This record gives sequence, structure tokens and C-alpha cells, in this order.
Amino acid sequence: MNMYLIAVLCFLLLSWLLSCAASYLNARAMRPEPPEEFADAIDAATYAKARNYARATMRHTLISSTTDTALVLIFLLAGGFNWLDTLIRAAGFGPTPTGLLYIGALALGSWLASLPFEVYHTFVLENRFGFNTTTLRTFAADRIKGVILTAFLGGALLAAILFFFQYTGQWAWVWCWGFATAFSLALTYVAPTWILPLFNKFSPLENEELRRTITDYAAKTGFQLSGIFVMDGSKRTTKANAFFTGFGSKRRIALFDTLVNSHGPEEILAVLAHEVGHAKLGHIRKRLVASILKTGLIFFLMSLVMNSPALFRAFGMEHMSIHAGLVFFFLLYTPAAMLLSVAENALSRRHEYQADAFARQTTGRPEALVRALKSLSVSGLSNLTPHWLAIWLEYSHPPVLDRVRALRTSGENART
Repeated sequence: MNMYLIAVLCFLLLSWLLSCAASYLNARAMRPEPPEEFADAIDAATYAKARNYARATMRHTLISSTTDTALVLIFLLAGGFNWLDTLIRAAGFGPTPTGLLYIGALALGSWLASLPFEVYHTFVLENRFGFNTTTLRTFAADRIKGVILTAFLGGALLAAILFFFQYTGQWAWVWCWGFATAFSLALTYVAPTWILPLFNKFSPLENEELRRTITDYAAKTGFQLSGIFVMDGSKRTTKANAFFTGFGSKRRIALFDTLVNSHGPEEILAVLAHEVGHAKLGHIRKRLVASILKTGLIFFLMSLVMNSPALFRAFGMEHMSIHAGLVFFFLLYTPAAMLLSVAENALSRRHEYQADAFARQTTGRPEALVRALKSLSVSGLSNLTPHWLAIWLEYSHPPVLDRVRALRTSGENART
């Protein structure tokens, strides 16, 4: 049997097995009673609901992951990749349009296969536990806008990649790297004003006390903002959040209306101080550099294997092409992607601890952040005692219990 085919099959199965194992162990890791640090924040009924939510999420993950993996394996082993390539080639378009149609058809098929699970997750699972506020109209509008944006923006990026690999020879990966980096930076810059408002309404913060608290803190820490906005997150979920968008002159704070309505100024400031910490400590810049380097590595590795005849034979292809090579590379890239994701998550968790420490130091109120973290995790029915495998594979943030303990330990060390 072709070694590329064996590798792809093993990688897909290993990825599925690890995902299922992590989800199962994570649900089983919840203790019968909440940790003592949360005794003042969660009652027995809410904790039981959180355990049921973890189990329900685990079952959904197992079913959706198994279905996705099975569909990919069936399509691969049944010769689906070659069948689709032959079908699209019959239209007689050039290399780039053919590639766009081929990858677009695969993406559309993948999206349609995942859509029933998205519907169930939103309107059954999240609804059962009181999180969902999304209407059918909003859900449909989100998906339609997402498809249009993906076709327009993703199609432009993909067309450039296909062109570079088709016509620029051995340095194609460098051209692709440079274009993809510029494209990503441009999107980050324009997203706050052009893209995000397509999905949510952003209104200037009207709470004068909160606005003054935030602006005073920003001035104190030397953090420049272009605006403070409230986002209508409640149109989709009861969960609360806050984030920064854009960079440079476009950098702004976005607060979920659910956060503003359910937390006091001290707690909201503590959450924002954590986000400011990411910027002031250089985490955003470091992640950006890491992402750019990762993109370059992907294109370099792609250039090494995507023209291998053995790779195309593994997928039963009658013709070699740039567009099919891209698809096959990402299936072969699965273990490298997993390892890089594990490393990225480990770095992200470290940054989260550092941002928490920054918030504690600059606000002088570690318990405000502790209260906010506990409230957000309880209202979101978070797993307070996740399994180490799930943390290692999937968690970009440390478990909230570890963050609470770190904040209080650091505070005690600071006082002594």
C-alpha cells in the first residue's frame, strides 16, 4: 500500500482518537462536588447542571467528530477526490478557476456535513441549558454572510496561492507567505469597521461611570484606544465576554452587553485590565510573529510534498494539480498541525497567567478579577476540574481554578 495513504489514514484516525479521548476524559474529570474555592459562587443545583452540560457537550463532540472523520475516510477510499477533479476538469476552465471550483466544492461539502451539528448545538444543546438566544433568522443570516465572506475573501487568497504555485517556480512558497501575511494583516486592520459590524451591532458605551473608569485606567497604563463599544452579544447567547479588535489607530474595546449588564465596574475593569496586559506585555505582537512564522513553515513544507507523484497515487488521482496537492498536503499535515497547536496553547496559557498578574498589579484589586472569573465560569457552566489531556490538546486558557489560585498566591507573595 502507498506510504502516503497509510500515513494519512493513521494521522486521521489518531487525531480522531485523541479528540474523542480528550472529550470523554474531560467530562469524566468533573468532581462530584465543586472545589472549595467556588463554594461561595456555585450551588449544588448549578454544579449538577454544569456536569450535565459537560456530558452533553462530550456526546455531541464524539458524534460530530466521528461523523466528520468517517465521511473523510469514505470519500478518500471511494475515490471521491479523483471523481470530483474529473467532474470539474470537464468544464474546461484554466488551472486557477478549476482549483477554485475544486477546493470550493470540497469546502461547501464539508460545511453542509457540519451544518446539522451546528443546528443541533445551537438550538438543542445550548437551548437546553439556557444559553441560546439565536433566532432562526439570525442563524441563517450568519451562515449566509459567512459563506459570502469566505467565498470572496478566501477565494481571493486561494486564487493568489494557486497562481504563485503555478507560475513562480521554486520560490512560490515565499510569494505565498508574503501575500498571505499581508492579506491577514490587512484583514485584522479593517475587521473592526468593515467585517465585524456585518454580524453585530457596536454602540458607544453609554455608562459614564464605567467609561470614566476604563479611560482613567487606560491613561494610567499608557494604553491608547480609539473607542469603547458595547456589542449586542445577547442576540446569540447569554454568555459574557470582552475583547480588543484591530491594532494601531483602529484598536478598540468591545464589551458584550451581557457582561455590562451582569457585572459591576470593578469586575469589568479587571477583565479589561487582563486584556490590556496582553498588549502591554507584547503577547499580541509575539503571537502575530509566531503566526507569521507558522504560515511560512506551512508554505515551505507544502512546496516540498505537494508535487510528489506518490502523494497523488495515494488518493487515486489521474492528474496531478496544484489545487489537489494543497488539499492532500493539509491531510498529511495533520500531526504537525496538532503539535504546533499544542505548543501554541501552552504559550497562550502562559500568557494568560502573565496577563492576570498584570491586571492584579495595575488595578491593585486581584479579588475583582477572581470574582469576575468565577462568575463567568459559573454562568457559562465551565468544567472547573478539566482533565490534563484536554488541557494539553485544546485549552488556550488555563483552567479557571488554577487562575484563581495563582491570583491569590501572587497577591499573598506581593503582601509579604
